[in-house]
Formats: sequence, structure tokens, C-alpha cells
Amino acid sequence: MDPAADPPMLLLTGASGFVGGAVRPALQARGWRVRCLTRDAARARARHPELDWVQGDVADPASSARALAGCRAALYLVHGIGEGPGHQRHEVAAATAFGAAAAATGLERIVYLGGVAPAGPGSEHLRSRLAVGEALRASPVKTIELRASMIVGHGSLSWLIVRDLAARLPVMVLPQWLKSRTQPVAIADVVIALVRALELPMDGSASFDLPGPVTLSGKQILEEAARVMGLEQPRTLDVPLLSPRLSSLWVRFVTRADWSVAREVVVGLTEDLLARDGRFWQLVGHSNLIPFAEAAEMALAAERCQRPAGGTWGIIERVRGLRARPA
Repeated sequence: MDPAADPPMLLLTGASGFVGGAVRPALQARGWRVRCLTRDAARARARHPELDWVQGDVADPASSARALAGCRAALYLVHGIGEGPGHQRHEVAAATAFGAAAAATGLERIVYLGGVAPAGPGSEHLRSRLAVGEALRASPVKTIELRASMIVGHGSLSWLIVRDLAARLPVMVLPQWLKSRTQPVAIADVVIALVRALELPMDGSASFDLPGPVTLSGKQILEEAARVMGLEQPRTLDVPLLSPRLSSLWVRFVTRADWSVAREVVVGLTEDLLARDGRFWQLVGHSNLIPFAEAAEMALAAERCQRPAGGTWGIIERVRGLRARPA
């Protein structure tokens, strides 16, 4: 960006979410003026009065147009999970409406964070995220769709499930889906990807995958998470006939993740979620990706700033020897 020019404006949707909260400081450090879109501006201002909040809904073209006025770019970080039948149709309609509003206001670029395409049909949640990416890329505004699998960081729903399972279960069943492979990526690397995608030279819309530096099975992810937490690796019992939906019942029991979220995450793990390639990292000149163990350490360090887990599971974590402070 030209330091002599007025700072450009960016609309950040999903500003109060995990990724939105992580990327906002990096955008401001890069010179963007960030306008945060929310459905309840009064509530958001009460929590973060220092931020520029505007009320609106991506599904409403009129409010989107007002929020986008004067913006050069937008980060689209909105997605639903576990919202019941028909949510894919609603999400695609919202993305289409947002793309039309963005084109009408002269927006130059949209950057969307979606999910890696599975080898097979995948879960409803993954199909919805891919469909949203297609809808945004079909708009007249140049759009970069970034696709990540598991994002590792404090506040990530998939990381919360992994963290709780590894911390709380010394023995667990090993359904077939825990053999599926993925490429976890650190939230710090995702933030870099989002910021640099805003300035990547491009002729039209495109999609790119964001693989982490290593490929791990679900079982390996749980074992590595336990090691980082200073715990014994969980013993596993092979139960190949245990379906993902039945598995999500014990995931629901053990973790703090919302039941509908846990169900969708588990169903999404039934197939390999592997990147097509790592070309995007080369295009933006970012090759020093954070390994899974280091990303897990960073997530746990952020967690230690808060109160420890309470209740029965909190007691179990402490009995098992979960480190309350860095070693």
C-alpha cells in the first residue's frame, strides 16, 4: 500500500468470530481501516467500543450496500454450522446477495475463507462452504476463495474438540474416521493468507487451498495434542463399525463444543481432507508454516490466560496432569 495515500477501508464480516478476531489486528497493522459488520451493533459496541461497527446482514442487499459504501475490499468470514435443514440454500442465497451488493458499490475484491473439498460427497457443512465459495466467485467482483481444513488456535471449534478429547480420555474407541487424514494449519498462518490475499495480483476470481506443513490422521492429531499437553497418549481400541454419527455422541459427552457443531465436524472427518496443492503459499511468499505441535502450544498458551475448565471434566484434566502453565 502507498503510505502517502489515505488508508483504504475494508469490510470485515464475521468480525466477532474466531478468525475475524484474529485477523483484525493484522489488517490494521497492514494499513487497512476496518469496518466490522454485525447483526447487533449496540451489543458489539458495548463489548468493543474501540472498533468501527456497522449493523447489517450479508443476506440483506440494502444493509450490505450501506456497510460496503466506501470500502475497497471485504473479508467474508460468515458461515453457519449445525443450523438444520436448508441452511446451505440460505447460505448460498446470502453469498449471492452479498456479491451483488458488492458489485453495485464498486468493491474491488472479496476474500472468502472456506473449507477444503473432500474426496467424496463430504458433510453437509463442507458442501455448504464450497457452494458459498462458488457463489461468491460467480459474482462480478474478483474473489479469492481460500480453503482450509482444521484451523489450530484457541477459539477454533475443531481444535476445541481435539483438545478436549486428548485431555480428558486416557482410553478411547478408534472408529474408522479417525484414520482419515488432514493438514492442520495454524491460525497465525491463516491470518497471513487472508491479509496477503487482499493484495495478490489477479485477473479474475480463483480458489486456493491452505495446507498446513504436515499431513496427519485424526489419531495422530489426538496423540500429538496429548504429547504437547504433557499427557500420556490415549490408548485406542479399534471399532471400525462405529459410525460417525454414533461417534459424535461420545464427542458430545466429552467436549464443550455445541452438539450440532460436534456432529457436523465429526461427519466431515469421514474422508481425507487434503489440499490440491500448496501453490498459494508460494504465490504470497510464505513458506515458513507453523508445525502442528507449535500451533497447539500457542493455542494452549492462549487458553492458560483464562480460567481453567471447571466441573468434573476439569477435575479429570488436573488428575491426568494437564499442565496449567507452560513447562
